[in-house]
Amino acid sequence: MLRKEEILERTSNGLAVFKHYLPGNWRIGRNFLNPLYEDSKASCNIYFDRRGGIYKMKDFGNDSYSGDCFFLVGQLKGLDCNRAADFVEILEIIDRDLGLGLASGTLVSVPPATVCRAVPDKPEETPEKPVKPYQFREQKFPLAELVYWQQYGITPELLERYKVCSLREYNSETAEGKPYTYTSSVAEPMYGYKGKQHIKLYRPFSTPRFLYGGSFGENYCFGLEQLPAKGDTLFITGGEKDVLSLAAHGFHAICFNSETVTIPPTLVYRLTFRFKHIVLLFDMDKTGRESSCKQEKLLEEFGVKRLLLPLPGTKEEKDISDYFKAGNTREDFLKLFIEFLDNLYSDTLIMLKSCEIDFNNPPAKAQEIISAGDVPLGTQGNLFGITGGEGTGKSNYVAAIVAGCICPAGAEVDTLGIQITANGKHKAVLLYDTEQSEVQLFKNVSNLLARAKQPDKPDELKAFCLTGMSRKERLNAIVQSMDKFYYQYGGIQLVVIDGIADLVKSANDEAESVAVIDELYRLAGIYNTCILCVLHFVPNGLKLRGHLGSELQRKAATILSIEKDEEPTQSVVKALKVRDGSPLDVPLMLFAWDKEAGMHVYKGEKPREEKEKRKERELVNVARDIFGRQTRITYIDLCEQLQQVLDIKERTAKSYIRFMRERDIITKDTANQSCFVIGSYNLQRNASCP
Repeated sequence: MLRKEEILERTSNGLAVFKHYLPGNWRIGRNFLNPLYEDSKASCNIYFDRRGGIYKMKDFGNDSYSGDCFFLVGQLKGLDCNRAADFVEILEIIDRDLGLGLASGTLVSVPPATVCRAVPDKPEETPEKPVKPYQFREQKFPLAELVYWQQYGITPELLERYKVCSLREYNSETAEGKPYTYTSSVAEPMYGYKGKQHIKLYRPFSTPRFLYGGSFGENYCFGLEQLPAKGDTLFITGGEKDVLSLAAHGFHAICFNSETVTIPPTLVYRLTFRFKHIVLLFDMDKTGRESSCKQEKLLEEFGVKRLLLPLPGTKEEKDISDYFKAGNTREDFLKLFIEFLDNLYSDTLIMLKSCEIDFNNPPAKAQEIISAGDVPLGTQGNLFGITGGEGTGKSNYVAAIVAGCICPAGAEVDTLGIQITANGKHKAVLLYDTEQSEVQLFKNVSNLLARAKQPDKPDELKAFCLTGMSRKERLNAIVQSMDKFYYQYGGIQLVVIDGIADLVKSANDEAESVAVIDELYRLAGIYNTCILCVLHFVPNGLKLRGHLGSELQRKAATILSIEKDEEPTQSVVKALKVRDGSPLDVPLMLFAWDKEAGMHVYKGEKPREEKEKRKERELVNVARDIFGRQTRITYIDLCEQLQQVLDIKERTAKSYIRFMRERDIITKDTANQSCFVIGSYNLQRNASCP
């Protein structure tokens, strides 16, 4: 009977099998298209697995097509390696196709397969390294070693967080099994990057500089464990010291075993959901430049870019650690990154520049038109919605909130009953208008500056008229300019999008509506800001109309509706949704035009009786809607339907049921006490209707 070991011995540990069945002039370690399926991107390679002592195939695009030479033949012939009968047949096929003569007992001389290695490509060096016994002794960082790390801005706390230790002694074996020992000294310090089952030694002033002990797993990645759940930018650097140096200056970074290894596409794909930018920041020497250029091409589909440092590429000045060591600060590096974004978004920013309101050159006087305004409210990382009909005062309400974000420190500004956190750090305040003319937007911004008691427009306030752009261009311009201003001003205090319906072709298109709201919600989380969305719909009770309105109501933390009050000179602000609590318990806020002040002013809250009447009216309408579809309903089902219809939490739905029972809006079914039916309140109202 044929044996697996005999075939491996006769085929250079399986390499000759791969050479026979895989077409093309591929090389060890170089990616090629996998012939087992319609592979569109070269992400498969052949490598030598030192632990198993055989050659294997690794597909980073689809790991289910990775395996040894027997797996390959099984896939090609439609056989399963895990079935004994199929595996025997696979052995026979290899013996026959390669003419090994094992089955007949007549051994045929097979020339050894030529191993062509691509340079500098090496397939995942870390898993190929043999696991050798090793021991090490740690010591407390001596003062001289702390000074060494401090020149890069790296503190003892950061070393501890990234599991970096100072080593006194390290013992292991050579590839031939001979024991050796390295000892630390003042002239030749020794550090260790510790993992769960491995340690990587770093000897900055010795040869060799790096040594490896233990099992590194499939993909060694330093700094991955310390990354946040979400962030703005992730740098991929050439070494561990660069990761630490970037972290010391407030940036997220990871590195692999070297700049020449194949970066796993699957890992990069997962990281794109957590970071807006993934940027290669390799050394500026010849190897680093060539490797970053190659990796950028390989990872192009994930939007990975490379940033080049202004360093000569010499041994003393080539990486980000050297950059900070030379005295450059976080702010200096941020300027480099902003220049990088300027180049990345050059076309968009040039186009957007023409849309920015120029207060030194006001637009020509034109006919004024009525437009709706914007109201930002909520918490960082969330969406806030404002809705209402025309002429209800939304523009002035929005202007009051924007004024609160740009007013001078200590100034008292009427924000129409809403409290605004002071923008002490002068973060960007961005206003994008998709409906109003340039002249009308200029007028509105001028009025809000007067409310904010600002004689001139603060630099952090940016107002853009996007009426001249297509709907697709508008969203793209908002996304890219937010990213640029986030870095330029050290954050974004508030984003106002006046007219989000103009970002989609149709507000009733479900796919479009979901996509645009998801994108805005993602941006709010990435930039840790509040995005205020103005939707020009008249709400129907506690619900917004259209797919766009429904999606905004589902994702937003708060929805406010601005309507005309019974007193026509006043407008009332009603809550349609609040994430924590009941919207029907939120005070009804009033504001109106004050001729003497020359602006709208806050008029206080409506009486409690009015709030109770509103709550009663809304819940009566909801009850009629639910019981219009069924005559009776259980408590649990009623609670669930209230949560779905009103987008509220369970505790709020239970309080609504209690309120409806107290007002006789619903009542227990006399025939079945476990169910509710419509109450006498509704029956009386129905009877009185003509």
